[in-house]
Amino acid sequence: MMPFAEKSVLLGVCGSIAAYKACDLASKLREQGAEVICALTASARQIVQPATFEALTGTRAITDLFVPAANPEISHIAVAQRVHLCLIAPATANIIAKAANGLADDWISTTLLATRAPVLFAPAMNTNMYTHAATQENIRILRERGALFVGPASGRLACGSEGPGRMAEISDILDAALIAASQQKDYAGKRVLINSGPNHEPIDPMRYLGNCSSGKMGRALALEALRRGAEVCVVTGPAAVSPPHGAQVISVQTAEEMYESVMLRMDSYDIIIGAAAVADYTPETVTPEKIKRQEKDLLLRLRPNRDIIASVAARKTPNQRVVGFAAETGDILKNAEEKLSRKQLDMIIANVIGGDSCAVGSDRGDAYILTQNQVAEHLENIDKNLLAKCIFDHLAALD
Repeated sequence: MMPFAEKSVLLGVCGSIAAYKACDLASKLREQGAEVICALTASARQIVQPATFEALTGTRAITDLFVPAANPEISHIAVAQRVHLCLIAPATANIIAKAANGLADDWISTTLLATRAPVLFAPAMNTNMYTHAATQENIRILRERGALFVGPASGRLACGSEGPGRMAEISDILDAALIAASQQKDYAGKRVLINSGPNHEPIDPMRYLGNCSSGKMGRALALEALRRGAEVCVVTGPAAVSPPHGAQVISVQTAEEMYESVMLRMDSYDIIIGAAAVADYTPETVTPEKIKRQEKDLLLRLRPNRDIIASVAARKTPNQRVVGFAAETGDILKNAEEKLSRKQLDMIIANVIGGDSCAVGSDRGDAYILTQNQVAEHLENIDKNLLAKCIFDHLAALD
């Protein structure tokens, strides 16, 4: 799946040492289907060369306000009118100040005045520059006008100081860019609660019972909901992947912690999706000291955990939608239909586990979407991002 297919993105690169990271950003935007138009300030060109971006994107990098007459398609007005997103990364204190105060003395600043596309800034600068009252006031002004920001992160900066000012991770910028560029906002005003990932049920201080869930499905669902305008909270176990930028994240370890966190919050959400591979059982007792190896069998007594999604469905109001998942190895449709009916869910997604079509830990897998009184839809070897889109399309059709 190409998240940025048919999207045109202006990547404005300013004079921060983080400019070299913009090369990776441009490459990944291109890999994900975007047409990428790069523009570099004079300061940025002291750090990275335009030819690098041209090689990565296949389009001419823009460096001058006055473009040759032979290339009218790269004038600031032409680009401002055709792009779906203006992404300024890295965004320096200088470009933020220009944008906030309407200054237009180079190609990027004039384009920001001329565009009606969403504008997303990824700040990168010294901590003192970022926290300065003038910069914070400029950011406030831009936010009030509808501009979006991702980052900055905190950490050790190139100047040697510690604190906020490091450009956000590329993955976070891509998430924020996808959400900003989306024109489909059919879930605006909706609140979506998702549980995701595995659980770790402790046996002793060293060991736990777990499973192979990666959290990829939960991440895909959260990103799709954000892209379509929803407010999203993800209650996640110790997953291999992180929830997307823009979601509220509640981190838990055990199934009981996940149960308590979901039940505490569910009343204030419109849609609750149980995408986690919740541990069905937990050790009856947790040994306070590490269990020593012995040359004899070890018996571990387990007790069942509470069923999170069934508990949610039992308490839901008529205006709430509850979606469950079922990971099955055999009799997939029969087992999924039984769970859909018994737990009184609005929808259930049955995943195949085991074999070549196993969805666990993978980016793809076989899935069935089942709703009450409707024929199951089989989605063969589907990408999880596309599956997430299908799930929200089906949910929209239920209303």
